Amino acid sequence: MNIDLLAIDKARRGGHKISFGATNNVFSSKEFEVKPLARILVVLFYILVAVTEVRSQETIPFVPSPMHVVNKMLEVAEIKKGDILYDMGSGDGRVVIEAAKKYGIRGVGVDLNPELVAKARENAEKEGVSHLAEFRAQDGLTVDIAEATVVTLYMFKWFNNALRPKLQKLKPGSRVIAHDFDIDDWKPDRIEYVKPPEDGSDYAESRTLYIWKVGENAGI
Repeated sequence: MNIDLLAIDKARRGGHKISFGATNNVFSSKEFEVKPLARILVVLFYILVAVTEVRSQETIPFVPSPMHVVNKMLEVAEIKKGDILYDMGSGDGRVVIEAAKKYGIRGVGVDLNPELVAKARENAEKEGVSHLAEFRAQDGLTVDIAEATVVTLYMFKWFNNALRPKLQKLKPGSRVIAHDFDIDDWKPDRIEYVKPPEDGSDYAESRTLYIWKVGENAGI
């Protein structure tokens, strides 16, 4: 199933209606026969619940980057011998696996979903790169990424923003590649637009890659 992550995130931040998901709250007319102030407090409470649920990593859907985008992300990362790649929200492991196959570098994939982590490990084994590819079932905002020289992201903007303090501490010259979602108040070194393949396998008109080199501009 194709899900447009960018559209979902814009809807959440742009004032559109937000469903309360698992809370399944239904209000009768009697419940709203309260004083205006109390009514406002009730509404604010459920908005807070909804935002908290949306911001949970568990609600971020698994939507893998198409392989032509994966290859472009690795290309613009200017990978060299000795690099260590961390892929946040690694899903089925395709970014880490492709980096190991194509460039022979070690990579670490981080995903909160243990089933996807197990699948990624299985895929790495099938591709013969399990010795280079490591996958962790862990919260991406708590993992130590200090050894990374390349970080790839296909996550919502709020996640990218929250990860910024750790990205700031990476070694000078480390590269950060974000697919479709940039980082607030960070000016990327460059932006690449990826056209869809002619076979129509990618539903999006184009993809956007935001590229930073740590220590090479005022943003990082």
